[in-house]
Amino acid sequence: MRTHKDRLRHTLLFECILLAICIPFLSWVLKQPASHIGRLSAMLSLAAMGWNYLYNLLFDHGLKRLGKRFYPRSLPLRIIHACLFELGLLFATIPGVMYWMNYSLLQALALDLSFLLMVPVYTVMFNGCYDKIFPVPTLQTD
Repeated sequence: MRTHKDRLRHTLLFECILLAICIPFLSWVLKQPASHIGRLSAMLSLAAMGWNYLYNLLFDHGLKRLGKRFYPRSLPLRIIHACLFELGLLFATIPGVMYWMNYSLLQALALDLSFLLMVPVYTVMFNGCYDKIFPVPTLQTD
């Protein structure tokens, strides 16, 4: 499994790159100042980082309990991993989006659902790159 330090690096890189993509894009699409979208994004990012760390730890322990290999991860497993992560995050973030953007439940859900289409693709690509750049050391057995 990955170390706690590696999980922290993964989480921070994931969120920083995602924020760099999302803030300008959302500001443009929603016709809101980048500062307004940036503060919302920062709050959601903090929630996502906490969930990211916990979710990945639980996911790895689930794989271990099922006797599955951690790495390399197949594309179907990566897709399942990303979608389950986003589904959990969806339920946690809708109230914050409703409050901050003064959106109804349906408006907040629509915004979050748009992320459900984009972020899993980003997640699969990010994690694939991350595993290549920061591979998990393999145990040597003699």
